[in-house]
Amino acid sequence: MNAADRWRSDLLARRIPEPILDAAPESPYGFPAELFRRRAEHAGVAEPTPTSVRTLEALPPEGTVLDVGVGGGATSLPSAGRASRITGVDAQADMLEAFASAARAAGVDADVIQGAWPDVATEAPVCDVAVCGHVLYNTTEIEPFVMSLHEHARNRVVVELTERHPIAWMADLWQRFHGLTWPEGPTADDGLEAIRDLGFDARSERRVSPGDRGGGGFERRQDAIALVRRRLCLPAERDDQIAQALGGRLREHEGRWSTGPPEQAVVTMWWDV
Repeated sequence: MNAADRWRSDLLARRIPEPILDAAPESPYGFPAELFRRRAEHAGVAEPTPTSVRTLEALPPEGTVLDVGVGGGATSLPSAGRASRITGVDAQADMLEAFASAARAAGVDADVIQGAWPDVATEAPVCDVAVCGHVLYNTTEIEPFVMSLHEHARNRVVVELTERHPIAWMADLWQRFHGLTWPEGPTADDGLEAIRDLGFDARSERRVSPGDRGGGGFERRQDAIALVRRRLCLPAERDDQIAQALGGRLREHEGRWSTGPPEQAVVTMWWDV
């Protein structure tokens, strides 16, 4: 089994079973736009990451950036001082609104395209640099996703993702509440191998990102619990049980409540076109 097949197989094995989805009070998918809005604000003042450095290296003055899975713009807006225009692609309309607002505040022109990549790739312009932050795990078909990114970049593609699947830390919760066991993969290494199998000379750099201090989190403790509850397809009356199961993973830092590991490894991959 090659890397792309292994990637697809592991992601398919992570799909929530239909009976659990059918019984869920609300969809477990999607993200609150407020989290991504704050992360974008934080990214504008934080120390440069390998992702922003590799983006700026390949971005000419007044260049253009395509950001696939733009969220609030945390991946692309650090290049606002050099870019003339950023095009953001996202499936969520509220994310695109948050990005457009953040782009205006950063003083850079922005276009938005709503939809899933690569379904809307034909609507996107070719830009100097194509970036994609924390989206790759959302697609089972890594090859067409990556090829469409490559075809929309003149100089470089930059991809950022967590070293392990972003909800791998919830494995014990799925076991506890639903009796489910998830596969270990896929991992960033699998993604890198699949990209190299396409013939791209992709390189990578790993860093440790402090989750509590990345600009995310909720003002209210119950909202942090509610996000985990949604992911687990559980009703609100299970909140106390969820909080107990989270233990120290439910924590407050500088007035914001968050869940998950306090640190996580993040991988930046890039290749030139």
